[in-house]
Amino acid sequence: MLSVGMSTVGKTVDAALFDAYAAAGIAAMEISQHDYTTFDFAAAAKEAARAGVRLWSLHLPFDKVDISSLDEDLRTRSVQLNADIIRRAAAVGIDKFVIHPSGEPIADDKRSERMSRAKESLAALADVCEKSSVRLCVEDLPRTCLGHSIADMQTLLEDSRLFCCFDTNHITVEKPQDLIRALGVRIATLHVSDFDFVNERHWLPGEGKIEWAAVVTALDAIGYDGVWMYEIATACPKTIYRDRDLTCADFRRNAYEILNGKAPTVFSRPKVPLGMWE
Repeated sequence: MLSVGMSTVGKTVDAALFDAYAAAGIAAMEISQHDYTTFDFAAAAKEAARAGVRLWSLHLPFDKVDISSLDEDLRTRSVQLNADIIRRAAAVGIDKFVIHPSGEPIADDKRSERMSRAKESLAALADVCEKSSVRLCVEDLPRTCLGHSIADMQTLLEDSRLFCCFDTNHITVEKPQDLIRALGVRIATLHVSDFDFVNERHWLPGEGKIEWAAVVTALDAIGYDGVWMYEIATACPKTIYRDRDLTCADFRRNAYEILNGKAPTVFSRPKVPLGMWE
């Protein structure tokens, strides 16, 4: 069975969080923070080693940055910020960096130009990653963002130094298993969550409409042997009803069930009707 991981999704990365992961059998962590200005990477690496939790990946910031921006000052600052974070985190052994290829909204008549800017930025950051022997993983994105389809992702990954972070709840125009088979070994890591194929929801698998058996079969077919990395907040979102917050143990059980071909335990109730932006 694949190792199970959880994104920090903005939580404080401290001894208590590492202990909670370790106690539940969560083997890996993706560090995901809104601001890395004062983040202590050395301290995080020390706690990870103590708890026996691997620092698997880092999600680069996506708030107030945009590597596809037509504002050249913003694009340049975004690339420089990401490059600095990559160097700092690579120094403590983190070797996979997840990046959003764009912000949004993107008008149809600006899409080609935004794609060119994104690819220029990704190439510059691939240079940085190459020098540190780490991987830059471009994440598929929803709605009008760059990376919202198989064709978009194939275009973004034309530079052979780039890899994919496949987010299971971002592709709405194609099935998740189809993107897996199309990108194959370029998928270096995952963001696992469920949704309704209307908009991203980041629900626990089993709460949405993804065919998880098909996803697992596709991952097996491409030989994926990375981490089954959840990107889901423990607090209940406003798009679903749960009687309690999720725990690390819930994620470990969910992974065990899905990866062993069992129906995942569901203790939520759908919210109907659910709007696009609710």
